[in-house]
Amino acid sequence: MMKQRKIIFIDRDGTLIEEPEDKQIDHIDKLKFMPGVISALLQLRQAGYCFVLISNQDGLGTSSLPHEQFSPPHEVMLRIFLSQGIAFEAVRICPHFQYENCDCRKPKIGLVLDYLNQQQILLEHSYVIGDRQTDMQLAKNLGIKGIHYGQSEFITWEKIAETILTQPRLATVSRKTNETEIQLQINLDCADQTMIDTGLDFFNHMLEQLAKHGGFSLVLKVNGDLEIDDHHTVEDTAIALGNALSLALDDKRGINRYGFVLPMDEALANIAIDLSGRNYFDFKGEFTREKVGDFSTELVPHFFRSFADTLKAALHIHIQGENTHHMIE
Repeated sequence: MMKQRKIIFIDRDGTLIEEPEDKQIDHIDKLKFMPGVISALLQLRQAGYCFVLISNQDGLGTSSLPHEQFSPPHEVMLRIFLSQGIAFEAVRICPHFQYENCDCRKPKIGLVLDYLNQQQILLEHSYVIGDRQTDMQLAKNLGIKGIHYGQSEFITWEKIAETILTQPRLATVSRKTNETEIQLQINLDCADQTMIDTGLDFFNHMLEQLAKHGGFSLVLKVNGDLEIDDHHTVEDTAIALGNALSLALDDKRGINRYGFVLPMDEALANIAIDLSGRNYFDFKGEFTREKVGDFSTELVPHFFRSFADTLKAALHIHIQGENTHHMIE
């Protein structure tokens, strides 16, 4: 299995370049780029997307569309894109007529079957962009989103780039062990919804504060073995939350790596965090109470250690104060 990536499979005629009335771009004079396509692809490349060109070219290599007529404008197109910093990691072309019933003609997936077999496609963040219904069916067959160029909200390349780049950062995590069952949903770009039920009132309160001041939505339901103690509930929630944040942050483009110092009345927390992909945890602080409400204070460092390990963050927390509630908060 190769690393999964954000991939955009892009149609050629009628999507990247204008399609003439005779449906064949067989001369360089017919080569015209769609408005805004270069600017949009540059934005998407900057956001970490890879591009694969995928096109049906009826009868390519036959007398109806000889290679010597097809290749010059096609190669010029690729060179112009490359001169602007846009490279297609693969160019996949089906040369068959529809009546030949081949396995590579869109919307069949033969042209890009290797991407599926090698599990290269990050399905939730990949797209097919094209101007025909066959492109939308290809997206469905690949299990990814389709964007119908020229239709409704996708009338321009500018709008396509805007739509892709402003997708909310969401994640849903389900975790079930012998001790706990957890359902968690997170939205990093919306703070409108927070519903938390861990079975521990003080823990609920702390997680609510985390979501509120973090500016994200958190919906969390935990069924744990509280009849024994609160250890598994707190630990497994930390693992689920770290996993969800890691999924929602994806490649972490556009965010800051480091943060911050926080006073809470007489308490002071110095927190240094690096979303580096390397997990490390350091905690310094002592609590004078064994419990706050129904929550064991010894689980505070354990929560953040489990959280840092799953998020793959370097996290240093140094805390001092007099009121245990404030120190934890």
